[in-house]
Amino acid sequence: MRRAVVVTGGAGFIGSNIVSRLCSEGRWDVIVCDRLESADLGKWRNIAKSPIADFWQPEELFAQLDRHVERVTAIVHMGAISSTTEQDADLILRTNFSLSRDLWDWCALNDTRLIYASSAATYGDGSAGFEDADDLASIGRLQPLNAYGYSKKLFDQYAVREASRDHAPKQWAGLKFFNVYGPNEGHKGGMKSVIAQIWPRVAAGETVSLFRSHHPDYADGGQLRDFVFVDDVVDIIDWLLCEPQISGIFNAGSGQARSFLDLANATFAAAGKEPRVTYIDMPEVIRDRYQYFTQASMDRVRSLGFSGQSTPLEEGVRRYVQNFLDQADPHR
Repeated sequence: MRRAVVVTGGAGFIGSNIVSRLCSEGRWDVIVCDRLESADLGKWRNIAKSPIADFWQPEELFAQLDRHVERVTAIVHMGAISSTTEQDADLILRTNFSLSRDLWDWCALNDTRLIYASSAATYGDGSAGFEDADDLASIGRLQPLNAYGYSKKLFDQYAVREASRDHAPKQWAGLKFFNVYGPNEGHKGGMKSVIAQIWPRVAAGETVSLFRSHHPDYADGGQLRDFVFVDDVVDIIDWLLCEPQISGIFNAGSGQARSFLDLANATFAAAGKEPRVTYIDMPEVIRDRYQYFTQASMDRVRSLGFSGQSTPLEEGVRRYVQNFLDQADPHR
C-alpha cells in the first residue's frame, strides 16, 4: 500500500508550496484538504500543476482519515485563519485551536505523524525575545498582540502539555512561521506579502507607499521583519518528514531582520527599475499592536541537523518577481 501525506490548507499559500514539493519528490501520495472558495479567486490554480492523489473537503476530514488510516503516514496541518485582523475570536479559536486539538488526538491515537503551523505572532511585541524554547514556562511567558497569535500559543501549550503526558503523535512539530513570501499568495488579498501588494505599482514604474514609523527608534520604512522565502520553510518541513525522530516547536524564519525599505528596494531592483518610495501614516487601529522588530533564532533547528541555507532577501525577491510575479501565469 502506497503511503500518503495529508496537507490541510493545501491549496493555500504555504500549503500549496508544500504540496508542489512533495508531489515533485514522489515519495508519497499527496492528499489536499481545503476549501477552494470562488473559482475567480484562483486558489485552485495553486494546486493545478501538482498531481495530487485526492482532494478532501474540510467537513469530511475525520471521516476520510478514519477510512484511510492505514495509508496516512503524516498530516501537515497548515489550515487556519491566518488574518491577524480577524475580529471573530470564537471563529479563530474554533478553526485554529479546536481543529488542531482534534487532529492531535486523532494522530496520537492512530500512530500518525503531525507537523503543524504555529506562528511568530505568538511572540507578541518581541519583548520576551524570539527564542523557540518549547517548555510550558517559556511558552506561557509569551504575550501575543491579537487573537490569532493567542490561538496559536494556546495550541502550542496544548501540544507540549499532552506530549509531557505521553499523549502525542509519534512525531509532532510546530513551526513558528515569520514573514513568509513567495508564489501562490495572490488569493490572500490584504494579507499578501508587501512584495505582492506593491508589485503592480513597481511593474508600472510608479511610486509605492510604506508606513511611516511611529516609534522613535525606527526611521520611516525602517521597521524590521524576518522575511523568509517560502522555499526555505518548505525545506524545514521536508527535512522533518525525513527525520521522524525529531519533535518540538521550532522557528521557521531567515534568522536576519531586514527593513521594509530593503524589501521595496529589492522589488524595484528585481524589476530593473529605480526605487520610488513614499510614506503614509500607519492606521491608528494597528499602531498599538504593531511589531517593529522580528528576527527568528534558528539555532535549535540547526542544532538538530537542519542544514538548509536561508535565501538572501535580494535573491528570494528576485526569484519571486522574475519567475512568478512577472510571468503570465504567476502560480507554482
